[in-house]
Amino acid sequence: MNPLSDRLTALSPSETFAMAQKSNELKAQGIDVINMSVGEPDFNTPDHIKEAAKKAIDDNFTFYSPVPGYPDLRKAVCEKLKNENNLDFTPDQIVCSNGAKQSLCNAVLALVNKGDEVIIPAPYWVSYPEMVKLAEGKPVYIEAGIDQDFKITAKQLQNALTSKTKAVILCSPSNPTGSVYTKDELQGLADVLAKYPNIFVISDEIYEHINYVGKHESIAQFENIRERVVVVNGVSKGYAMTGWRIGWIAAPKWISSACSMLQGQYTSGPSSISQKAALAAYTGDQSCVEDMRQAFERRKKLIVDLLSEIPGLKVNDPMGAFYIFPECDSYFGKSYNGRVIENSPDLAMYLLEEGHVACVGGAAFGAPKCIRLSYATSDENITKAIGRIKEALAKLA
Repeated sequence: MNPLSDRLTALSPSETFAMAQKSNELKAQGIDVINMSVGEPDFNTPDHIKEAAKKAIDDNFTFYSPVPGYPDLRKAVCEKLKNENNLDFTPDQIVCSNGAKQSLCNAVLALVNKGDEVIIPAPYWVSYPEMVKLAEGKPVYIEAGIDQDFKITAKQLQNALTSKTKAVILCSPSNPTGSVYTKDELQGLADVLAKYPNIFVISDEIYEHINYVGKHESIAQFENIRERVVVVNGVSKGYAMTGWRIGWIAAPKWISSACSMLQGQYTSGPSSISQKAALAAYTGDQSCVEDMRQAFERRKKLIVDLLSEIPGLKVNDPMGAFYIFPECDSYFGKSYNGRVIENSPDLAMYLLEEGHVACVGGAAFGAPKCIRLSYATSDENITKAIGRIKEALAKLA
């Protein structure tokens, strides 16, 4: 007999964290492992943001914060949305949470009923389907392969909609692929959804500031669906603040109120100190964001060039985030020293144990032909890691 609840036993563990743990175990044994499995900037949080946190401690911001976040932070988020995205929100439409992951989960739990269908383009971030399952909804996948730059089309979306569809989860720039939807592509999706007034969009834009196309486009910009879009964002990726755990939603007032009520019952407001750090991130010097973006773009060019030289890998040119998602199924069925590569998790484990490079099999992201590599590491590590991968793959026959 399993005494755990059904909702918990239905969930799958995160494979990204599992691979990170495995690589840490090998490191503990003295093995030089290059970890490209975790989506985390390798930069330190900028100094002016850290100074704001220190000042917050000295100024005794050490008590419970309002459930949806401090008013000044919510106001700063509204100003960011207006200045950077030309989107109009009021502070009571903003709910700050313990990271964008909680923001996403709040939105799913607030909108999805038992049996509701939620459309998730595949490849997808590993937690989207699990959040839908937690809400007792049904994930419905639309597959978009490397030949279409891992982006779904308006026609695919139209064909996937049913009377049970409650929401669509979009991620641009994308984890795990780095793909970025253009304004025209988003307009096409919005025009389809405009015909269905009971379908909502949860738009994960956490990688907004890490794009190589010049300007971020949000699906919330389109008037015909604006009142049904929940924008999810935060400071983790663009400001190198993953451990500070500050994310937020911008949503219609009735949704933000629901998420605030939900959050009030199971975590309350996020860290007071982290909120003051996030306020400094949004209101302070933004040059740090551009400096990091330029570094990521340089690394992206490097890793695309290096991976493109490896026979049997199919590589696209991602336009955002810090991931690359090569198709590697040409190696399935090959072997080395009696070890047969059956699938992408097998290949990821082989690259870890034989090449000492940690990545994640694409099966975890709904794309079993691929592997995910994060290039949020130094140029030197990227060069060394891809060299190891090339050598390990060359052994397979």
